[in-house]
Amino acid sequence: PGPLEGGTCSRLIIYNIFFYFIAPQNQSVTHNSSLYKKPFVESFEETPLLVAVLTYMGYGILTIFGYLRDFLRQWNIEKCHVAREREEQKDFVPLYQDFENFYTRNLYMRIRDNWNRPICSVPGAKMDLVQRVSYNYNWTFEHTGKVVKDVINMGSYNYLGFAENTGACADAAIEVTQQYGVGVGSTRCEMGNLGIHEELEQLVARFLGVESSMAFGMGFATNSMNIPALTGKGCLILSDELNHASLVLGARLSGSTIRVFKHNNMQSLEKLLRDAIVHGQPRTHRPWKKILIVVEGIYSMEGSIVRLPEIIALKKRYKAYLYLDEAHSIGALGPNGRGVVDYFGLDPKDVDIMMGTFTKSFGAAGGYIGGRKELIDYLRRHSHSALYATSMSPPVAQQIITSMKIIMGEDGATLGADRLRQLSENTTYFRRKLHDMGFIIYGNDDSPVVPMMLYMPAKIGAFGREMMKRNIGTVVVGFPATPIIESRARFCISAAHTSEMLDTAKLSLKYYRVA
Repeated sequence: PGPLEGGTCSRLIIYNIFFYFIAPQNQSVTHNSSLYKKPFVESFEETPLLVAVLTYMGYGILTIFGYLRDFLRQWNIEKCHVAREREEQKDFVPLYQDFENFYTRNLYMRIRDNWNRPICSVPGAKMDLVQRVSYNYNWTFEHTGKVVKDVINMGSYNYLGFAENTGACADAAIEVTQQYGVGVGSTRCEMGNLGIHEELEQLVARFLGVESSMAFGMGFATNSMNIPALTGKGCLILSDELNHASLVLGARLSGSTIRVFKHNNMQSLEKLLRDAIVHGQPRTHRPWKKILIVVEGIYSMEGSIVRLPEIIALKKRYKAYLYLDEAHSIGALGPNGRGVVDYFGLDPKDVDIMMGTFTKSFGAAGGYIGGRKELIDYLRRHSHSALYATSMSPPVAQQIITSMKIIMGEDGATLGADRLRQLSENTTYFRRKLHDMGFIIYGNDDSPVVPMMLYMPAKIGAFGREMMKRNIGTVVVGFPATPIIESRARFCISAAHTSEMLDTAKLSLKYYRVA
């Protein structure tokens, strides 16, 4: 039951006949260039064999030394800082997972100083960091009382530069704070439905070009709490293998059957769709109640853009439903900043569930779901995030409204269009410079997420520290967040970055490469 209706037995029989006796077996929409209005260019260079071998050797050496240090800790030769079970509880089931704990204390602790750095300013194009030191090899940190000024921020998802404490957005948020306060103290369905929430949802629907929308206070919960309201037992979810943890959690909580297709691989997706329709559910072979394809607009760890025209073509052909997560693409892609649908020039009505967050391009917090009015009305009654979560803070809602109107040009100025153009220019410039310098970078040419490959575990910590010495804040990522031989640094480009900032980052990368 719900707004997305499923198949029937007659449809299953018709599809069986069609696929095996009528439909040409070599017909496929995969890599169909006629679906794209402009070239779709992405690069994912395979890890060189020598680099892969050296990377595995590096992790192997770290593991060996980790077991050696654990042996020394067991005999109290080396001090152990990590939490352990007490001796009198040795016969109980272990509280901590053995390998996870091993990885944390012997590998992660070596490079822990690259994360969780305290920021003491607006995380805009530049930021101030609290200086900290560790005297016990990153187990604990102490603040020195000094501040590292004007660090170039190359890690925040501040795509359009709205993370700021001055300007129209900040002024409007202050005014709303004085009117409503900062907290609501209730859910939307009780006493927490404010006029500003209604205004926000109407604006989001108009921005996306859909009938209706609903806003939520947390982006992660928008996925994890709404997918279970849309699908359940007897439904099938086809999920991209690189989907975000919130999508994975939502799919698991739904109780639906989950099948994973290779990232952006239309042959893999089409095969799963065919098999699902032909064979139906396991054992009973009844038709699936719903088949839901779940993808993202921009994949934040890969910098790739979803092949949306092909997925929509497959969705229509096989009568499935499409859930599109535009957390990173909304505001960052398209001539009008309306995400991946706008980027490809597609009809928003071809996407059944349009999801996105306000935490990136809008400099705020929370998420939204847009689509048909029946869908949104259904979620208002059945979504756990709508029924049990506290309403969005009023100044946060106003931040979104003001920034969205700027993007749409409804502020009477060209600031939104200027920021969209600047983001596109910065993305193209930075990607081209990194490529010309010989670095291996992943993703689409138009993606503001720029992963630069490091591969070896020793480079993860060294790169982050060297960039900080040059006043550049970056995000370094390794296993288990990435495959073991695909560690990387991830740059997030912003419209607030000037050419001088990007050149400074580029020059620092050049020095690092020489070193």
